[in-house]
Amino acid sequence: MHYAASAMHGADMLPPDTAQKLQRPLLLSVAAALLLSVSVLLGVTLGASTQSQFTEVEDSWADYSGGAERKGELISALRGFLGYGGIIHNFKNYVLRQDEVYFTETQRQLTQFHAIVDAFQGLDLTDREANALQTISATVLAYEQNLTVAQRAIEEELGSGAIDRRVRIDDSEALAALSALEAEWRRNQERSTARIFAAVAEGNTLIWIGYWSILALLLAALSIGALVYLLIRDLRLAVTRLQSELHARRRLQQSQERLATIVEQSPTTIVMTDTDARIQYVNKTFERLTGWSRADVMGQTPAFLQSGETKADTYTDIRKALEHGKTWHGVFRNRRKDGSSYWAETTLLPLTDQDGRVQNFVGIGEDVTETRRAREHVVRAQKLEAVGQLAGGVAHDFNNILTTIVGASHLAAMDAPDGSDLANEVRQIDIAARRAQHLVRELLTFARREPAEPKAIILKDIVEEVVILLRASIPPTVTLDIVTSEANLAVLADETHLHQITMNLCRNAAEALSGKPGQISIEIEKRATPPDAAPPAPHWVLLRVSDNGPGMSAQTLEHLFEPFFTTKPLGKGSGLGLAVVLGLIEDMGGSIEVESTLGSGTTFEVMLPGIDATPDQQAAIQEPLPRGNERLLLVDDETEVAGAFRRQLMRLGYRVDAFTAPLQALERFRVDPMSYDLVISDMVMPDLNGQELAESIRALRPDIPVIFCSAYRPEDIVLTGDAPRLLHKPVDPGHFARQVRTALDEPSQL
Repeated sequence: MHYAASAMHGADMLPPDTAQKLQRPLLLSVAAALLLSVSVLLGVTLGASTQSQFTEVEDSWADYSGGAERKGELISALRGFLGYGGIIHNFKNYVLRQDEVYFTETQRQLTQFHAIVDAFQGLDLTDREANALQTISATVLAYEQNLTVAQRAIEEELGSGAIDRRVRIDDSEALAALSALEAEWRRNQERSTARIFAAVAEGNTLIWIGYWSILALLLAALSIGALVYLLIRDLRLAVTRLQSELHARRRLQQSQERLATIVEQSPTTIVMTDTDARIQYVNKTFERLTGWSRADVMGQTPAFLQSGETKADTYTDIRKALEHGKTWHGVFRNRRKDGSSYWAETTLLPLTDQDGRVQNFVGIGEDVTETRRAREHVVRAQKLEAVGQLAGGVAHDFNNILTTIVGASHLAAMDAPDGSDLANEVRQIDIAARRAQHLVRELLTFARREPAEPKAIILKDIVEEVVILLRASIPPTVTLDIVTSEANLAVLADETHLHQITMNLCRNAAEALSGKPGQISIEIEKRATPPDAAPPAPHWVLLRVSDNGPGMSAQTLEHLFEPFFTTKPLGKGSGLGLAVVLGLIEDMGGSIEVESTLGSGTTFEVMLPGIDATPDQQAAIQEPLPRGNERLLLVDDETEVAGAFRRQLMRLGYRVDAFTAPLQALERFRVDPMSYDLVISDMVMPDLNGQELAESIRALRPDIPVIFCSAYRPEDIVLTGDAPRLLHKPVDPGHFARQVRTALDEPSQL
């Protein structure tokens, strides 16, 4: 109509000469009038049809892109409430696990569900949609009513099976109704799309009608033809644009769906904020890693992730980079919802529009916690290796000294009258030597130089022994409690190593109290074997040592298991205790975790592979030391050690020739090889080591028994030929005497 009016207005404005040219004979005038009338009629009809088609297309498009999209969003929300992680899932988890977390989550989701239903009912619904929505609501209402029933049943301490039978609901109709609702929505979408395509098809038909009208009336009504042509052209362009827009919308929708799937399933965390750093979106990986749900974090700034361990300068650098439109890359130590921390390698970048204005900020993070732990483990292992070499050398020299002290105290104790001051002094020397021996053992254990002898051990027995020893050194205001679910929980471990672990943890707990009133709790529990446990075990055993002391800071926890790290005053601790504990536990295939906060005490949890066995309990039998009168050749380059061994052996009746130079001992043996019954030799000596000395002696007399004594670890000693006995310094006098007697009494292997 607009175009027609314009044309008529243009005719009124024709110049006079042009108007004269339009005069024709009456017949032509009548014919032109008739043709003009027909053209006007066709134009009016075509215009009305075109307008109708535009209206149909607009209505169909509005129906397609308006209410249908809102219904689709609400249906997606309903499927989330009925699917994994929804109302039904959390209700069943509450019944089975009886965890209040699931009860609270179910209540929250029920509130959201009612809001979604109200929003859905506010839309124009078909009868099918209304019926399906009613079915879904009825099922959810049943779950809401049974939630209270389940809560009462749990309070009555009914079993999960009984509760499940009481509150079980058939939700198949609700799921079927949801599928029907979704199907009805898709059918409506398809009908809207069909209407659009039908309108487009009819528009194409009108285009052809217009073409034939132009051809029929071209000579008689050029102005009308031009009008029709313009109308058809505009219609064609509109239809083409509509078709292109429709296809473009479909492609865009598919692309957006694919992009959304990629973002949601990405192994990295993705967070998008506005320019004020308010979170607008997080993906599922973020939810799994942090424990924070999407609903928890929407509208917040990422500050809730801060662990407090990232330097303030880092956040300043981030702000500067983003303000200048640059990308920032770095590593954060963030905090999960449960309070635990994790390391995230993060890239932060601004998103700009076509004009270069920043619209959003995006953070992409990768969990690198295990990578950093592995790197720290390698560094720690390198430190331990370096320190271990030093510890091994120190322990070797110290063991030689202790050999002399232990032997001398043993001999002095034999001479000292019972109850005399001398006997007491000798006893103090022996106690000090034993403590020093324990320290050396700790050093060797730290350096992985002490071989393990695993056997089935009841953990409760070790704990009780440790408690007895510990009670003598702690104030009476400190209480020690042992809690165990089963009395005979056993682990496969070296008894000494297990004792070291327990004693170190309990001693640390006692020292944390600093002599003040407090409580130490030692708990033993049976735990199920983790699915990926290595080594495999029928079950695991948890040893938990807790105290209500002052706790530890985050900085202390970070270095807690490093060798020689200690918070004690100078001279009050070696800093090896927890480093040794960690190494021993890892050697057993176990793990250790520590939780501590300032002012709230400390808890150590040790997980060890359990064993279904009852250890044999054998009482120690005190036997007198065996004696003899054989002639022995003793060689040790340490004068004090040689003297100590010689005095011990002579007290037992043996005749001993002691040498500090191996070459002199060999020359003495060559003089009369048959006069000696046993050779006792150190391993590491100048000029001639113990192995070489034994080979030279056995070349002269192959049947003579040999005993080696060494302050080095047994695995460092390579023995060839007929393997002699190997004793580790410092040697217990009783064990030394029995080994000598056994070597003399055994028949020769040659």
